[in-house]
Amino acid sequence: METSRRTVLASAAAVGLTVGVAGTSYASAGRTPTKELFGKLADGTKVYRWSLANGGTRMKVLSYGGIVQSLELPDRHGRYTNVSLGYDTIEAYVAGTTFFGALIGRYGNRIAKGRFTLDGTTHQLSVNDGENSLHGGAKGFNTRVWDVDPFTDSTGVGLRLHYTSVDGEMGYPGTLRVTVTYTLTARGDWRIDYKATTDKATVVNLTNHTYYNLAGEGSGDILGHELALAAARFTPTDAGLIPTGELAKVAGTPFDFRRAKTVGEDIRVSHEQLVTAKGFDHNWVLDKGITKRPEHFATLRDPESGRTLKIATTEPGVQFYSGNFLDGTLTGPSGRTYRQSDGLCLETQHFPDSPNQPKFPSTVLRPGQTYRSSTVHSFSAR
Repeated sequence: METSRRTVLASAAAVGLTVGVAGTSYASAGRTPTKELFGKLADGTKVYRWSLANGGTRMKVLSYGGIVQSLELPDRHGRYTNVSLGYDTIEAYVAGTTFFGALIGRYGNRIAKGRFTLDGTTHQLSVNDGENSLHGGAKGFNTRVWDVDPFTDSTGVGLRLHYTSVDGEMGYPGTLRVTVTYTLTARGDWRIDYKATTDKATVVNLTNHTYYNLAGEGSGDILGHELALAAARFTPTDAGLIPTGELAKVAGTPFDFRRAKTVGEDIRVSHEQLVTAKGFDHNWVLDKGITKRPEHFATLRDPESGRTLKIATTEPGVQFYSGNFLDGTLTGPSGRTYRQSDGLCLETQHFPDSPNQPKFPSTVLRPGQTYRSSTVHSFSAR
């Protein structure tokens, strides 16, 4: 039986859990988010950290990269912990290559050889993953300082993040004006709404790259987490993790999560795709397809803490990444190092390399059109 959020929050209040990580107080539910200086970039640009809370969910977001630096949730006993991987200094985020918690753009995931052709013109992008372009290139949206407007309204408490990507940035055509809205609702859901317009034909695929460990950041691996995905197909990749174009059935393979199973149940199976990616790092084709409103497709649960995450999206795909390349060289706010599979990502998206794959849903955006995408993360403890 699922514990009501009211019961969980009452338990939290009983033990006095009103303070965030590192002793920083959060904004009270229903009040405008607060900000503090987090650090400065090498050129002196100030980076701020915004704290917001609503419905029992607590979050800290950086103006640098729109990064979710902390996401605190109660367990079944009302005890809070940060369930997202990250760093405690701006210097670590600038030096990092893991995209912890970041907004990703212009194009989430990989584009083969960093090239695509649109309306007869071939565009060469920034290459930063072998011969491929990954997550927008060497200086994607995760490295940009966003303008942030806090708000409190009937939808909840949140932040509107704005960034204008100029024509030619990282090789992409068109000036792209982007607004991403993070909202914490009265139920404690975290909703992300993406919006973008362009003055030239371009390609767009925005997502968020939060790494989850529902047992708590720095607590160990996520192999015991239970995951269910409403997806009967996935997109196999070549050695460079570029989709081959096939929409393969998950039935009879380690990629079948249609019924909940632990992440670790099949991750060591000798399957060519798992060997290539060193675990799961693939796009699942969601059964629901593209939808006007977010529809549920994923449930992630940590049996020990009882924390449960359900995700709904308008997108047709999700990249499930099992933290394969975390190698013990990175240290989180807990002071503990991150090793392989100490966190996982569920990145809602259009499919990787869509600009070069005519059978995949299009990611082309033209003048006069508006790119829209929404994803909702719902939390509970049971």
